[in-house]
Amino acid sequence: MSAEPSPTPPGGRPLTVGAILLVLMLCLTWGFNQIAIKLVLREIPPYTQAALRSAGALLVILAIARFRGVKLFERDGTLGAGLFVGTIFGFEFLVIFHGLELTTASRAVVFLYTMPFFVALGAYQLLGERLRPAQWAGLAVSFAGVAVAIGVPQPNVTASVLFGDLLMILGAAMWAATTLVVKRTRLITAAPEKALGYQVGLSIPILGLGALLAGERIPAVPGALTISLLSFQAFWVVGLTFLLWFSLIRTYSASKLAAFTFITPLFGVAAGYLILGDQLTPAFGLAALLVIAGLVLVNRPARSAATNALLNVTKT
Repeated sequence: MSAEPSPTPPGGRPLTVGAILLVLMLCLTWGFNQIAIKLVLREIPPYTQAALRSAGALLVILAIARFRGVKLFERDGTLGAGLFVGTIFGFEFLVIFHGLELTTASRAVVFLYTMPFFVALGAYQLLGERLRPAQWAGLAVSFAGVAVAIGVPQPNVTASVLFGDLLMILGAAMWAATTLVVKRTRLITAAPEKALGYQVGLSIPILGLGALLAGERIPAVPGALTISLLSFQAFWVVGLTFLLWFSLIRTYSASKLAAFTFITPLFGVAAGYLILGDQLTPAFGLAALLVIAGLVLVNRPARSAATNALLNVTKT
């Protein structure tokens, strides 16, 4: 798969204030989404839930594409990359949902948000993004903040839990892979509706087959809350926020965008406290500071050659 020339550098532009605010809104949504998934699981099993939300999201994507005049089925050389990234997207959610059945939610969210490390490694190799030592340190500090917020490590970790942890890390790597494939292939020139349409469209049969093989059943008609939360996931989370995410990926630095997703588990912990009554500890405050400090390191601009020369002169 070859890359198509794009209007932005391969690594992407530095984040603007507007882009940062938009990513923060996405992280807030995704943090609450973890709570929504947990609540829906009471009445709709995991693979079925994921397949239904993909089906709803596809309707949103088709509607937006029609409104904006995007030709989803026009030949543009993206089919191979689209099928590839769509397959990864579908199996990513199979892996994540199975991992959630084996490990705890707190451990799962920590290991899932190793994603920025995979993006940083892939961006270094494939996109020409060169992270400085301070930026690598920033990623490590932010991840440490997430770990503090969730409270890992935990006692009584069995082999089954560890296998679930590994599945979540695999899911994180697959999530990173979808980001990198979009940046590295002709999908970078496609409309966001088409890039996401490949993924959501292919995930429906993959997740549906997973639900069939797992023997999932919906025992009763879901209640109003469950239907509302599933609609929230389908139409807003997958249909719109994922679309915004891929719009950002086309323009901005992949590694720096991914670094901001470290904030999502913090929003998830806060949502758990406000909605489910989960306990908050002083560690949450420390975690927030670590995450913010890490993001400052990741997004701090490099000193220019002129600045370095001036500093060298003043030292002599």
